[in-house]
Amino acid sequence: MARGLPKQKPIAGVKEVIVVASGKGGVGKSTTAVNLALGLMANDQSKSVGLLDADVYGPSIPKLMNLKGNPELTDKNLMRPLVNFRIPCMSMGFLVEEVAPIVWRGLMVMSAIEKLIRQSKKIIQFAQHCCSFHYHNDFFHAGRLGNLDYLVIDMPPGTGDVQLSITQNIPIAGAVIVSTPQDIALLDARRGAEMFRKVNVPVLGLVQNMSVFQCPKCNHQTHIFGSDGAKELAQTLGVELLGDIPLHLNIRETSDKGQPVVVSFPESPEAEAYRRVAAAVVHRLAVQPR
Repeated sequence: MARGLPKQKPIAGVKEVIVVASGKGGVGKSTTAVNLALGLMANDQSKSVGLLDADVYGPSIPKLMNLKGNPELTDKNLMRPLVNFRIPCMSMGFLVEEVAPIVWRGLMVMSAIEKLIRQSKKIIQFAQHCCSFHYHNDFFHAGRLGNLDYLVIDMPPGTGDVQLSITQNIPIAGAVIVSTPQDIALLDARRGAEMFRKVNVPVLGLVQNMSVFQCPKCNHQTHIFGSDGAKELAQTLGVELLGDIPLHLNIRETSDKGQPVVVSFPESPEAEAYRRVAAAVVHRLAVQPR
């Protein structure tokens, strides 16, 4: 460990942490994170999976997982993660009003992320103080995500404070980079992959999202954002292309309804595409050096 960097501490009860990242926003990273988590569990029902929303400024997990409301408290005054589709979720979106902007500087964001990860005391008072969002109980604590085989972290876009804070403080089993085949998205995806390499986080591979659009009437396929861009980038970086996710109305509609396609249409080609990505992630975790 380089001098001056914090010592990494595992998250209690979590076997492997997978971060889902992108160099830029708007490429479907959060949708991929949610369906990856569901795909991991769909492929192996014996596995337990959790979701952590690290995108403090724009939390998407509550909407995508159809979760809202105040978390319940345990008898020890700990906040229970909200659960849907058998996946426990933690997000700043549970602690602030849905449309309330989070106007925080970097140190405040990193403090909130640390509290969500470490489950330290008074996360709700922290959010209440910074966001002027009021709760009736003054002694809420953050709860644990429980014993998990996989914790999927939906990272914010970019390569800034949150990414560095997470990678420096907890051991990451691997990073999944999401990009569209478009050249401008691939430039930022490459920056994201190189960032993880610099902080010694294994890059498990790339997911090529919105890879192709198939007309529902004539079945003609159109590569709206380009063809095979992420595949070529994966070859350049020496990593795997974990899979292609099509640009499909079904994915968008199910995401907006909080009914991810992996659980709402499990037999669809779109759901199968996410399950293949999940299987590829598990394979990469199994074969990479430890």
